[in-house]
Amino acid sequence: MTDNQDVIKEDPTKSSYWSLFSTFFKIGAFTFGGGWAMISIIEREIVDKHHWIERDDFLDLLAISQSLPGIFAVNIATAVGDKIRGGKGSVVSALGTTLPSFLIILAIAIFLTPETIKNNHTLSAIFMGIRPAVVALIIAPVISSAKAAKLKLQTVWIPFVVALMISLDMGTVSSPILYIVLGGLGGFLFWWLPQRKKRP
Repeated sequence: MTDNQDVIKEDPTKSSYWSLFSTFFKIGAFTFGGGWAMISIIEREIVDKHHWIERDDFLDLLAISQSLPGIFAVNIATAVGDKIRGGKGSVVSALGTTLPSFLIILAIAIFLTPETIKNNHTLSAIFMGIRPAVVALIIAPVISSAKAAKLKLQTVWIPFVVALMISLDMGTVSSPILYIVLGGLGGFLFWWLPQRKKRP
């Protein structure tokens, strides 16, 4: 037995719908802070644990999901499910992601009121403790995505400039869609111009 053994990867096409549903149900049930806070957990489950898709493919799906309208968490679950098991897989993954939130909100609406939560010191302390953890969950995928995208000194300024322009603009003049289109166009030109120079 050698030390450098190949990792046994699970065939995505043989993954059951229940496996998809249970995985995304767990992700949806234990994630606070929205879709960006889910990224680290989704990446660990989909890429590192089950090996359903490669990391580069995950980053591509991440970019597509962020560009599409709608809830980001549902978009990424739908994209991953479709990549693994097609249309039915996307429905199962989206259902697994949204069902925990629906059940939790339903329970809160039935048993708790805003005044009850506000006046309950235990619940308030729990939510105050969750906030810093959510910030870390959001920052972690940003750093890992930047490393996986192989940002260099020539390109690292782009996300900072775009984030600054969006935060200063606040949607009064332009839309984030504009920056997505400009980014895609810039990436195409960055690839196409060297190819054109190579042609005789």
